Amino acid sequence: MPSVPADVPAIRSALLDWYDAHARALAWRHGPGSTARPDPYRVWLSEVMLQQTTTPHATPYFLAFTARWPTVSDLAAAEDADVMAAWAGLGYYARARNLLACARAVAGEHEGVFPDTEAALLALPGVGAYTAAAVASIAFDRAANVVDGNVERVMARLCAVETPLPAAKPELKSLAASLVGDHRPGDWAQALMDLGATVCRPGKPLCEVCPLTAWCAGFRTGAPERYPLKTKKADRPRRSGVAWVLRDDLGRVALVRRPDKGLLGGMLGLPTSDWSAAPDAAPPVVAEWREAGAIEHVFTHFALTLSVQAAEGEGDFVWVEPQEALKALPTVFRKALERGLA
Repeated sequence: MPSVPADVPAIRSALLDWYDAHARALAWRHGPGSTARPDPYRVWLSEVMLQQTTTPHATPYFLAFTARWPTVSDLAAAEDADVMAAWAGLGYYARARNLLACARAVAGEHEGVFPDTEAALLALPGVGAYTAAAVASIAFDRAANVVDGNVERVMARLCAVETPLPAAKPELKSLAASLVGDHRPGDWAQALMDLGATVCRPGKPLCEVCPLTAWCAGFRTGAPERYPLKTKKADRPRRSGVAWVLRDDLGRVALVRRPDKGLLGGMLGLPTSDWSAAPDAAPPVVAEWREAGAIEHVFTHFALTLSVQAAEGEGDFVWVEPQEALKALPTVFRKALERGLA
């Protein structure tokens, strides 16, 4: 098994010096060397939003959430539907349900104050190993091992790890742990993530400006971009379905509240068939339905083709103005509604 280079103090010093000069300015972050203590609520919220989401996409959501719900207790008191609507477009909607469950646990069981240890954070609903480590390290300066995809890539290249992902994850986490120390642990965690995001990038890394090149086994191979190795993913299965865009005589759009459990649980959506290889496509009401085209959408575990049908009619639905619906709907339904309104 590969090991990190022997001169750990020099590696840590080089990366922290680089971070002091090149840290990203992020909405939820205090700059390196700041004496202000990060708000655990903002750290936690940002980390949840950034799971499977890019920083540019998550940032406006973070700003909107913190403006509307500036404390964890404010978020805990929010209506489920309001939070789910505010989350629309961020994807992976189980995160929003877990967000509310965690906020309510902090507000109800911890008097609105996040616990300050990794173990106590892990006990909160919806908080996994990565989030607990990130909050403990960044918000409370605990020496926690914070490993996201950026850190995995840095470690795979630094140590030239030949085990492909995802099997390499435990190995990469162990290698990262050997670099964690008690000096500036929050800055260390953010420095590694920043290095992976801006220098040790996917594709072509910027080795010429990397502070760790002198110790990098991947760089010495002459092909650092080869790492991390990845096991070829199986093709996503494909499903299909029908989405119905129904408008009343006022021009409003018919929406339904999806069940709390399952994909897009608790979200507003268009009436739709099941999504399967052979969907049962019975429309929600009798109307003169017309074909409006189709849209494609990719979820984590499958690709979806939705045929869109449009009509005018009435029924027991949540009736919403089209522009408001476009703001509140998850991306897959927003695509279908846009097609149905065209």
